[in-house]
Amino acid sequence: MTSPSRLRVLAAMSGGVDSAVAAARAAEAGHDVTGVHLALSANPQSFRTGARGCCTLEDSRDARRAADVIGIPFYVWDLAERFREDVVDDFVNEYQAGRTPNPCLRCNERIKFAALLDRALALGFDAVCTGHYAQITTGADGARELHRASDEAKDQSYVLGVLDERQLAHALFPLGDTLTTKTEIRAEAERRGLAVAKKPDSHDICFIADGDTQGFLASRLGAAEGDILDEDGERVGTHRGAHGFTVGQRKGLRIGRPAPDGKPRYVLDISPVDNTVTVGPLEALDVHALTAIRARWCGTPPSGPGRYTAQLRAHGDETPVAAEPTADGGLVVRFDAPVRGVAPGQAVVLYDGTRVVGSATIAATSREPHPAATSTGG
Repeated sequence: MTSPSRLRVLAAMSGGVDSAVAAARAAEAGHDVTGVHLALSANPQSFRTGARGCCTLEDSRDARRAADVIGIPFYVWDLAERFREDVVDDFVNEYQAGRTPNPCLRCNERIKFAALLDRALALGFDAVCTGHYAQITTGADGARELHRASDEAKDQSYVLGVLDERQLAHALFPLGDTLTTKTEIRAEAERRGLAVAKKPDSHDICFIADGDTQGFLASRLGAAEGDILDEDGERVGTHRGAHGFTVGQRKGLRIGRPAPDGKPRYVLDISPVDNTVTVGPLEALDVHALTAIRARWCGTPPSGPGRYTAQLRAHGDETPVAAEPTADGGLVVRFDAPVRGVAPGQAVVLYDGTRVVGSATIAATSREPHPAATSTGG
């Protein structure tokens, strides 16, 4: 994407305050903005409502009213089938395989910056604008770079780490470079006359209507009783489906027999093959290294091993690592200090300062440092 003073911008409007203010700022900057709301459910009433939603009929109406106030054209695009295949079905399949996915990353990768962006470009738009808190800059080599938001308390670069250079070249994040609090964003929305100024934020997973992830998975995958084992392989309890657990989970294990030392037990491993869940002490969750698959690079890919920081959850802390791309498109990461609660299926996102280097999906973890990721080069 070139950088003329006036771009044709498609603003993704969820019906929330952030995307409304982002669209307003893009229009105020002189761009030719069109608003679009993504209909992501064949039955919008089944998605969350009010404070818990971003894809309901109520949200589409809020987005339309915001577009009217801003003075931009507005459309609703039906991407429900694509969303079901690429996000919902993927979510279920990952849990069935014993992994813990992040549907927001998958939605950004395959819906907002793939299906939506591809359609936008085909219609002659230059960029897609969203209300994410992140920044895009141009590096010394001319490549587009993704950076953390100026206000790191609201930073959302982790869930954007799946975007490649082409997608970044056609993305706008008007909220990412301003040191404004959410209260100030709401105040700005109110000044602009946007009714969503006081609308609560959406939370959790939009396609699980009641917030009961275990119930949702059970309805899709069914109940299948299996064993809960300790580290020695001794049966300490039973469950009704391994898909109802995540690595690092402590509550809801329903283990009748206490551990010999009286300390809490945590989920250490989930095996869908034999439908078992292994539990053990907190220290057994320590991970020294991991291997990941499907690496995606935000700009120029690294040519070899290097030193970075890694983030493992959307609101997690950074931790120093040595990381190295592999020949099969994956990644090996070694942590300077052990981390806990790392689960296959999660994303590991690498940072160089504030710059997002790339993202990959965790395939396996190790309690021992991996010899292939010991470089301290840059």
